[in-house]
Amino acid sequence: MSTTTAPAVPTATDVRAAAERITPHIRRTPVLRTELDGRPLTLKLEYLQRTGAFKLRGALNALLGAEPTDRVITASGGNHGLGVATAAKILGVRATVYVPETVPQAKAAPLEATGAEIVRVGEHYAMAAEAAREQADSEGVRYLHAFDDALVVAGQGTIGLEVATDAPECESIVVAVGGGGLAAGVRLGAEGRRVVGVEPQGCQSMHAAMAAGHPVTTPVESLASSALGAATLGRVPFEVLRTHPVTPALVSDAEIIGAQARLWEEFRIATEPAAAVPFAAWLAGRVPGQNPCLVVCGANADWRPSN
Repeated sequence: MSTTTAPAVPTATDVRAAAERITPHIRRTPVLRTELDGRPLTLKLEYLQRTGAFKLRGALNALLGAEPTDRVITASGGNHGLGVATAAKILGVRATVYVPETVPQAKAAPLEATGAEIVRVGEHYAMAAEAAREQADSEGVRYLHAFDDALVVAGQGTIGLEVATDAPECESIVVAVGGGGLAAGVRLGAEGRRVVGVEPQGCQSMHAAMAAGHPVTTPVESLASSALGAATLGRVPFEVLRTHPVTPALVSDAEIIGAQARLWEEFRIATEPAAAVPFAAWLAGRVPGQNPCLVVCGANADWRPSN
Protein backbone atom coordinates (compact mmCIF):
# COMPACT_ATOMS: atom_id res chain seq x y z
CA MET A 1 0.00 0.00 0.00
CA SER A 2 1.38 3.40 -0.95
CA THR A 3 1.30 6.28 1.48
CA THR A 4 1.40 10.02 0.94
CA THR A 5 4.04 11.86 2.93
CA ALA A 6 2.80 15.09 4.45
CA PRO A 7 4.78 18.08 3.18
CA ALA A 8 7.13 19.98 5.43
CA VAL A 9 5.32 23.14 6.46
CA PRO A 10 7.35 26.30 7.15
CA THR A 11 6.73 28.60 10.08
CA ALA A 12 7.31 32.25 10.90
CA THR A 13 10.58 31.18 12.54
CA ASP A 14 11.68 29.67 9.22
CA VAL A 15 10.98 32.98 7.48
CA ARG A 16 13.18 34.82 9.95
CA ALA A 17 15.94 32.24 9.44
CA ALA A 18 15.60 32.71 5.67
CA ALA A 19 16.07 36.46 6.06
CA GLU A 20 19.37 35.88 7.86
CA ARG A 21 20.60 33.52 5.12
CA ILE A 22 19.70 35.49 2.04
CA THR A 23 20.16 39.12 3.13
CA PRO A 24 23.80 39.31 1.94
CA HIS A 25 22.73 38.32 -1.58
CA ILE A 26 19.51 40.29 -2.21
CA ARG A 27 18.31 43.87 -2.37
CA ARG A 28 16.07 45.21 0.35
CA THR A 29 13.55 46.64 -2.06
CA PRO A 30 11.99 50.00 -1.19
CA VAL A 31 8.43 50.91 -0.36
CA LEU A 32 6.70 53.86 -2.01
CA ARG A 33 4.09 55.74 0.01
CA THR A 34 1.63 57.71 -2.06
CA GLU A 35 -2.01 58.68 -2.49
CA LEU A 36 -4.12 57.80 -5.49
CA ASP A 37 -7.77 58.54 -6.20
CA GLY A 38 -8.01 60.09 -2.75
CA ARG A 39 -6.83 56.91 -1.00
CA PRO A 40 -3.50 56.17 0.73
CA LEU A 41 -1.44 53.50 -0.98
CA THR A 42 1.91 51.85 -0.37
CA LEU A 43 3.78 49.86 -3.03
CA LYS A 44 6.49 47.34 -2.22
CA LEU A 45 8.76 47.73 -5.25
CA GLU A 46 9.94 44.14 -5.48
CA TYR A 47 10.38 44.43 -9.24
CA LEU A 48 13.62 46.25 -8.31
CA GLN A 49 14.95 43.01 -6.83
CA ARG A 50 17.96 41.40 -8.49
CA THR A 51 16.63 39.39 -11.48
CA GLY A 52 13.62 41.75 -11.66
CA ALA A 53 11.34 39.61 -9.48
CA PHE A 54 10.88 38.22 -5.97
CA LYS A 55 11.76 34.64 -6.91
CA LEU A 56 15.46 35.04 -6.12
CA ARG A 57 14.55 35.06 -2.42
CA GLY A 58 13.07 31.57 -2.39
CA ALA A 59 15.70 30.13 -4.71
CA LEU A 60 18.57 31.36 -2.56
CA ASN A 61 16.98 30.13 0.64
CA ALA A 62 16.32 26.72 -0.90
CA LEU A 63 19.95 26.32 -1.97
CA LEU A 64 21.46 27.79 1.20
CA GLY A 65 19.10 26.05 3.62
CA ALA A 66 19.52 22.48 2.33
CA GLU A 67 22.45 20.11 1.93
CA PRO A 68 24.98 21.42 -0.62
CA THR A 69 24.60 20.23 -4.19
CA ASP A 70 26.59 20.83 -7.37
CA ARG A 71 23.58 20.72 -9.71
CA VAL A 72 19.91 21.62 -9.66
CA ILE A 73 17.01 21.22 -12.10
CA THR A 74 13.90 23.35 -12.00
CA ALA A 75 10.90 24.43 -14.05
CA SER A 76 9.52 27.92 -14.36
CA GLY A 77 7.32 30.34 -16.23
CA GLY A 78 10.43 32.51 -16.28
CA ASN A 79 10.94 34.34 -12.98
CA HIS A 80 11.62 31.33 -10.75
CA GLY A 81 13.99 29.91 -13.33
CA LEU A 82 15.89 33.18 -13.43
CA GLY A 83 15.96 33.22 -9.63
CA VAL A 84 17.32 29.67 -9.46
CA ALA A 85 19.83 30.26 -12.26
CA THR A 86 21.08 33.44 -10.58
CA ALA A 87 21.23 31.84 -7.13
CA ALA A 88 23.08 28.87 -8.63
CA LYS A 89 25.57 31.19 -10.31
CA ILE A 90 26.16 33.05 -7.03
CA LEU A 91 26.76 29.77 -5.19
CA GLY A 92 28.71 27.95 -7.90
CA VAL A 93 25.98 25.42 -8.72
CA ARG A 94 25.08 24.23 -12.25
CA ALA A 95 21.42 24.83 -13.15
CA THR A 96 19.09 23.41 -15.80
CA VAL A 97 15.81 25.29 -16.24
CA TYR A 98 12.75 23.93 -18.06
CA VAL A 99 10.42 26.66 -19.33
CA PRO A 100 7.22 26.65 -21.42
CA GLU A 101 7.67 27.28 -25.12
CA THR A 102 5.52 30.39 -24.57
CA VAL A 103 7.97 32.00 -22.11
CA PRO A 104 8.32 35.73 -22.96
CA GLN A 105 11.66 36.69 -24.49
CA ALA A 106 12.05 39.32 -21.76
CA LYS A 107 12.32 36.41 -19.32
CA ALA A 108 14.17 33.99 -21.60
CA ALA A 109 17.01 36.38 -22.54
CA PRO A 110 18.27 37.12 -19.00
CA LEU A 111 17.81 33.46 -18.11
CA GLU A 112 20.10 32.43 -20.95
CA ALA A 113 22.60 35.12 -19.90
CA THR A 114 23.16 33.39 -16.54
CA GLY A 115 24.78 30.45 -18.30
CA ALA A 116 22.12 27.99 -17.17
CA GLU A 117 20.98 25.26 -19.54
CA ILE A 118 17.52 26.13 -20.89
CA VAL A 119 15.02 23.50 -22.07
CA ARG A 120 11.71 24.60 -23.66
CA VAL A 121 8.76 22.19 -23.22
CA GLY A 122 4.98 22.60 -23.61
CA GLU A 123 2.54 25.48 -23.56
CA HIS A 124 2.23 26.01 -19.80
CA TYR A 125 4.30 25.77 -16.63
CA ALA A 126 2.73 22.45 -15.62
CA MET A 127 4.03 20.75 -18.77
CA ALA A 128 7.54 22.08 -18.27
CA ALA A 129 7.44 21.07 -14.60
CA GLU A 130 6.46 17.48 -15.41
CA ALA A 131 9.33 17.14 -17.90
CA ALA A 132 11.81 18.70 -15.47
CA ARG A 133 10.76 16.42 -12.63
CA GLU A 134 11.11 13.34 -14.82
CA GLN A 135 14.58 14.42 -15.90
CA ALA A 136 15.69 15.13 -12.33
CA ASP A 137 14.41 11.73 -11.18
CA SER A 138 16.13 9.92 -14.04
CA GLU A 139 19.47 11.60 -13.31
CA GLY A 140 19.22 11.62 -9.52
CA VAL A 141 19.59 15.40 -9.49
CA ARG A 142 17.88 17.73 -7.02
CA TYR A 143 14.63 19.18 -8.35
CA LEU A 144 13.77 22.62 -6.99
CA HIS A 145 10.06 23.36 -7.21
CA ALA A 146 8.90 26.88 -8.00
CA PHE A 147 6.50 27.07 -5.05
CA ASP A 148 5.84 23.66 -3.48
CA ASP A 149 8.90 23.66 -1.23
CA ALA A 150 9.08 24.77 2.39
CA LEU A 151 12.41 26.57 1.95
CA VAL A 152 11.16 28.40 -1.14
CA VAL A 153 8.01 29.49 0.69
CA ALA A 154 10.04 30.73 3.67
CA GLY A 155 12.34 32.69 1.35
CA GLN A 156 9.41 34.45 -0.31
CA GLY A 157 8.07 35.27 3.13
CA THR A 158 10.96 37.66 3.74
CA ILE A 159 8.97 40.20 1.72
CA GLY A 160 6.38 40.15 4.49
CA LEU A 161 9.05 40.75 7.13
CA GLU A 162 10.41 43.73 5.20
CA VAL A 163 6.96 45.28 4.80
CA ALA A 164 6.24 44.79 8.51
CA THR A 165 9.47 46.60 9.38
CA ASP A 166 9.58 49.26 6.66
CA ALA A 167 5.85 50.07 6.44
CA PRO A 168 4.46 49.17 9.88
CA GLU A 169 1.46 51.46 9.35
CA CYS A 170 0.11 49.18 6.61
CA GLU A 171 -2.54 46.87 8.02
CA SER A 172 -2.57 44.52 5.03
CA ILE A 173 -0.25 43.16 2.34
CA VAL A 174 -1.63 42.32 -1.12
CA VAL A 175 0.04 39.71 -3.35
CA ALA A 176 -0.61 37.92 -6.62
CA VAL A 177 -1.27 34.16 -6.40
CA GLY A 178 -0.11 31.48 -8.81
CA GLY A 179 1.05 28.32 -7.07
CA GLY A 180 0.67 29.94 -3.66
CA GLY A 181 4.30 30.21 -2.54
CA LEU A 182 4.34 34.00 -2.28
CA ALA A 183 0.98 34.22 -0.53
CA ALA A 184 1.88 31.50 1.99
CA GLY A 185 5.31 32.93 2.70
CA VAL A 186 4.13 36.51 3.09
CA ARG A 187 1.32 35.32 5.36
CA LEU A 188 3.93 33.75 7.65
CA GLY A 189 6.20 36.79 7.52
CA ALA A 190 3.53 39.49 7.84
CA GLU A 191 3.61 39.54 11.64
CA GLY A 192 -0.14 39.38 12.06
CA ARG A 193 -1.18 41.60 9.18
CA ARG A 194 -3.99 40.61 6.87
CA VAL A 195 -2.77 39.20 3.57
CA VAL A 196 -4.92 39.48 0.45
CA GLY A 197 -4.26 36.91 -2.27
CA VAL A 198 -5.38 38.00 -5.73
CA GLU A 199 -5.82 35.65 -8.69
CA PRO A 200 -6.79 36.24 -12.32
CA GLN A 201 -10.27 34.91 -13.07
CA GLY A 202 -8.71 32.42 -15.49
CA CYS A 203 -6.16 31.03 -13.00
CA GLN A 204 -7.91 30.16 -9.75
CA SER A 205 -5.74 27.48 -8.13
CA MET A 206 -6.13 28.94 -4.63
CA HIS A 207 -9.87 29.55 -4.88
CA ALA A 208 -10.38 26.00 -6.17
CA ALA A 209 -8.19 24.40 -3.50
CA MET A 210 -9.87 26.20 -0.63
CA ALA A 211 -13.32 25.34 -1.95
CA ALA A 212 -12.43 21.66 -2.37
CA GLY A 213 -10.44 21.33 0.84
CA HIS A 214 -7.37 20.14 -1.07
CA PRO A 215 -5.35 21.20 -4.15
CA VAL A 216 -7.18 20.45 -7.42
CA THR A 217 -6.32 20.97 -11.08
CA THR A 218 -7.83 24.13 -12.57
CA PRO A 219 -7.88 25.78 -16.01
CA VAL A 220 -5.05 28.15 -16.95
CA GLU A 221 -6.49 30.90 -19.14
CA SER A 222 -5.17 34.40 -18.47
CA LEU A 223 -2.74 36.88 -19.95
CA ALA A 224 -0.90 36.52 -16.62
CA SER A 225 -0.54 32.74 -16.98
CA SER A 226 3.17 32.85 -17.86
CA ALA A 227 3.79 33.74 -14.20
CA LEU A 228 0.52 32.77 -12.46
CA GLY A 229 -0.29 29.72 -14.57
CA ALA A 230 0.07 26.99 -11.95
CA ALA A 231 -2.80 24.60 -12.61
CA THR A 232 -2.69 23.35 -9.02
CA LEU A 233 -1.96 25.11 -5.73
CA GLY A 234 1.13 23.61 -4.11
CA ARG A 235 0.66 21.19 -1.22
CA VAL A 236 3.04 23.18 1.00
CA PRO A 237 1.30 26.53 0.35
CA PHE A 238 -2.08 24.82 0.82
CA GLU A 239 -1.09 23.53 4.26
CA VAL A 240 0.09 27.01 5.26
CA LEU A 241 -3.00 28.76 3.91
CA ARG A 242 -5.34 26.17 5.41
CA THR A 243 -4.21 27.15 8.92
CA HIS A 244 -3.20 30.75 8.15
CA PRO A 245 -5.93 31.94 5.75
CA VAL A 246 -5.62 34.89 3.40
CA THR A 247 -8.41 37.05 2.02
CA PRO A 248 -9.10 35.99 -1.59
CA ALA A 249 -9.88 38.29 -4.53
CA LEU A 250 -10.26 37.90 -8.29
CA VAL A 251 -9.53 40.23 -11.21
CA SER A 252 -10.28 40.04 -14.92
CA ASP A 253 -7.74 40.26 -17.72
CA ALA A 254 -9.22 43.62 -18.70
CA GLU A 255 -8.66 44.90 -15.17
CA ILE A 256 -5.06 43.65 -15.25
CA ILE A 257 -4.43 45.50 -18.52
CA GLY A 258 -5.96 48.65 -17.06
CA ALA A 259 -3.80 48.32 -13.93
CA GLN A 260 -0.64 47.96 -16.02
CA ALA A 261 -1.50 51.15 -17.88
CA ARG A 262 -2.29 53.04 -14.68
CA LEU A 263 0.96 51.94 -13.02
CA TRP A 264 2.80 53.37 -15.99
CA GLU A 265 0.78 56.58 -16.12
CA GLU A 266 1.09 57.31 -12.40
CA PHE A 267 4.50 55.91 -11.47
CA ARG A 268 6.30 54.99 -14.72
CA ILE A 269 6.34 51.37 -13.56
CA ALA A 270 6.20 48.94 -16.49
CA THR A 271 5.20 45.60 -15.00
CA GLU A 272 4.48 42.15 -16.27
CA PRO A 273 0.76 41.24 -16.02
CA ALA A 274 1.16 39.20 -12.82
CA ALA A 275 2.71 42.12 -10.97
CA ALA A 276 -0.25 44.35 -11.80
CA VAL A 277 -2.77 41.90 -10.31
CA PRO A 278 -2.73 43.34 -6.74
CA PHE A 279 -3.07 46.88 -8.10
CA ALA A 280 -5.95 45.77 -10.31
CA ALA A 281 -7.79 44.47 -7.25
CA TRP A 282 -7.11 47.69 -5.35
CA LEU A 283 -8.37 49.85 -8.22
CA ALA A 284 -11.53 47.72 -8.38
CA GLY A 285 -12.21 48.21 -4.65
CA ARG A 286 -11.60 44.55 -3.75
CA VAL A 287 -8.85 45.18 -1.20
CA PRO A 288 -10.19 45.66 2.33
CA GLY A 289 -8.63 48.11 4.75
CA GLN A 290 -7.60 51.74 4.64
CA ASN A 291 -3.84 51.49 4.14
CA PRO A 292 -2.68 48.40 2.25
CA CYS A 293 0.76 47.58 0.86
CA LEU A 294 0.67 46.12 -2.64
CA VAL A 295 3.58 43.92 -3.69
CA VAL A 296 4.69 44.80 -7.24
CA CYS A 297 6.41 41.46 -7.65
CA GLY A 298 8.11 41.55 -11.07
CA ALA A 299 8.79 43.44 -14.27
CA ASN A 300 10.19 40.81 -16.62
CA ALA A 301 7.93 41.28 -19.62
CA ASP A 302 7.75 42.88 -23.04
CA TRP A 303 4.81 45.09 -22.05
CA ARG A 304 4.89 48.67 -23.34
CA PRO A 305 2.40 51.51 -22.81
CA SER A 306 -0.07 51.85 -25.69
CA ASN A 307 0.75 55.50 -26.29
